[in-house]
Amino acid sequence: MGRSGLVRTVLVLGGTGEARRLAEVLAGRPGLRVVTSLAGRVSSPHHPPGEVRIGGFDGVEGLAEWLRAEGVDAVVDATHPFAARITESAVAATERLGLRLLVLRRPGWREVEGDDWRWVDSVAEAAAMVPSVGTRALITVGRQELEPFAQLDGVWLLARSIEQPTVPVRAVLGRGPFSVEAELRLLREHAIDVLVTKDSGGDDAKLVAARRLGVPVIVVRRPPPPAVTVVSTVDQAANWVI
Repeated sequence: MGRSGLVRTVLVLGGTGEARRLAEVLAGRPGLRVVTSLAGRVSSPHHPPGEVRIGGFDGVEGLAEWLRAEGVDAVVDATHPFAARITESAVAATERLGLRLLVLRRPGWREVEGDDWRWVDSVAEAAAMVPSVGTRALITVGRQELEPFAQLDGVWLLARSIEQPTVPVRAVLGRGPFSVEAELRLLREHAIDVLVTKDSGGDDAKLVAARRLGVPVIVVRRPPPPAVTVVSTVDQAANWVI
């Protein structure tokens, strides 16, 4: 129970489609207060139902203090699989306060027949590999991690992000999900011969398009999951909360 003894408070660390859908499922449940936290890196995020908090927590201390002040009873980390810092903070803060923590992560990708994937452990490693794979690259690792690619010589680069990157690279702006047909047009229009992405999981049209066109893909592996309970669906997370 929360501080009032009547309302349970759940913090959803958000920024993904799964986090938004979880808030939609939980919204309006009697006796449940749902607060979704968004990092604030996008100027016009899609706000889920319920309360929304924008901005970081300033590390473990800040998160623990916020959880204590708000009377939070449980936390669902539904952030991006590569948001390792906030996940580490969530683990440490909930352990300190004795709170329940669940991690909601969509399953990672698996290669199928026709894929030509090269796995790497970091964005920097991906950038270093690009010149040996192709000369016209589509980069979809997020606008905050483009610096290693901007340093490449002899490679034509196109970055896709929700908002304009701060590094000097060509960019196409857009917010997914994208259709396979749209991804095929993008790859063909720019004669892309290598795609760089992160294993964000879920159905991803760009991987289908790359497979159909025979475009090799450099995939950045996810960081290892934390040693807590991890589920892969919104229904599983909702049942855990309730």
